Amino acid sequence: MFSNLIIYRIAPGWAPDLQTMEQALAKTPFQECGATQERSSGWVPPRGEAHGALVESVGGQWILRFMSEVKKIPSQVLQRRVDEKAARIEKETGRKPGKKEHKDLKEEAKLDLLPMAFASRAATWVWIDPKSNTLVVDANSQSRADEIVSLLVECLPGLALALLDTQTSPQAAMAHWLKEQEPPAGFSIDRECELKSPDESRATVRYGRHPLDIAEVQEHIQAGKLPTRLAMSWDDRVSFVLTEGLQLKKVAFLDTVFEGLAQDDGGFDADVAIATGELSKLIPDLIEALGGEGRAYL
Repeated sequence: MFSNLIIYRIAPGWAPDLQTMEQALAKTPFQECGATQERSSGWVPPRGEAHGALVESVGGQWILRFMSEVKKIPSQVLQRRVDEKAARIEKETGRKPGKKEHKDLKEEAKLDLLPMAFASRAATWVWIDPKSNTLVVDANSQSRADEIVSLLVECLPGLALALLDTQTSPQAAMAHWLKEQEPPAGFSIDRECELKSPDESRATVRYGRHPLDIAEVQEHIQAGKLPTRLAMSWDDRVSFVLTEGLQLKKVAFLDTVFEGLAQDDGGFDADVAIATGELSKLIPDLIEALGGEGRAYL
């Protein structure tokens, strides 16, 4: 739970209500793809229980789960079916299908094959902290997060969201931390980094499982390369990779988080409480390390 974080701020004026949100999400529940349907998406119960609530509140933190299903037809399989159809037309009529007809044949072939296509599913966690006006999408791409956020804004009147913005860009801050070998208070620099030239060459240097407190890294930065990813740890409790787009990748909770917990202290509620408890402290510290927030309405 929560391994790739894209963080949004909720604009003032939205009055969240669990019951209202539950009713809104119930209008777009997830349903598996029909026989000739390529893609389907919607909300599922976060606890994984059939007919369960679509919004769960744990310690005042709201958890949602978005599910999508996609049917994929291998391109070579689709092309083979199109070629078969085109060959049949040529044999029966003595002419080759034109460009428009070929496009129609492709759609026909797709409809023929979709009922037999393999369907893959992907679930995405969404965390809302009503008190801090924060919404976090656990997505590995911005496009995935945008899809979910757009759906939420559409179904929840008054909800307006903006990506978290800071006074200092993550890229400028990461360059400073690496150049000066001086991470912000409460954070440490780990052993993974990517540096990239901003010019047309896009020359890239990557370090993995490698100490970064070396002259070579500083020389790359002095030569103009800028960090696009930097592995860090916060308070010896959470490790993550910070990106130039202010996303947190590879989030992992370290052993100190679980000290004192019994082996049976697990389950959905415990997982949510641990994750949101740690991240709700990390995020403000990261914002402070980046000079505070940049959006005027915040």
